[in-house]
Amino acid sequence: MSADTTNVSGLSGRYATALYDLAESQGVLDQVADDLRSIAEMIDGSDDFERMIRSPIVSRRQQSKAILAVLDKTGISGIARSFVGVAATNRRLFALPDIITDYLAILAGKRGEVTAQVTSAQALTNVQQAELTKALNEAIGQPGGDKVTIKSTVDPDLLGGLVVKLGSRMVDSSLRTKLQHLQLAMRGAG
Repeated sequence: MSADTTNVSGLSGRYATALYDLAESQGVLDQVADDLRSIAEMIDGSDDFERMIRSPIVSRRQQSKAILAVLDKTGISGIARSFVGVAATNRRLFALPDIITDYLAILAGKRGEVTAQVTSAQALTNVQQAELTKALNEAIGQPGGDKVTIKSTVDPDLLGGLVVKLGSRMVDSSLRTKLQHLQLAMRGAG
C-alpha cells in the first residue's frame, strides 16, 4: 500500500513515502516511528548534531560515519539505521528532520490520527492535556477515542488562553487576541 494519499511532497515526502512503504512491507511501522522520534529528539537536543547533519562542509563520508556511530551508540538499528545511512550517502541528511515529520504524518494519516498544534502561555499540566485531548476527540467525533495527539508549545506573549490548530481549523482563545479585538473595537467607538 503506497503512502501517496497523504499531504507530503517534495524531497522529504518522497523519502518518507519510500521509508513508510519499506517499513509497512516488513511490518515494523511502529519500531521505525519510535526510532525516528528518538533521532528527532537528538537533533532537537544538540546544536552540534544539527549543524553536522546540515553542514555542506562536512564530507559525505564524515557525515555518514558520524551519524551511524551516533545511531549505533543509541541502539537505533534495522530499517531506521539503514535508511539514515542511505540518506547520508545520498547527501540528504539536511532533510532528515522534514523526512521524520513527513513519515510520522503519513503514519498518522493512515491510522486516521490527527495532531493538534496547541500553543499556550504556560506549559500545560498532564491533567490539562488529558482534558484537552478528550475535548478535541469529541470535537472530531471520536469521544473516548485516541485519534488526537497534542503537540504543545509555550508562547508567553499569549498572556493566557490557548491557540489550537487542528488540521485546517484554528481556534484562538488567547488573551492577547482578545485584547487586540477589544482595542480595535474601542478605536471604532471613539
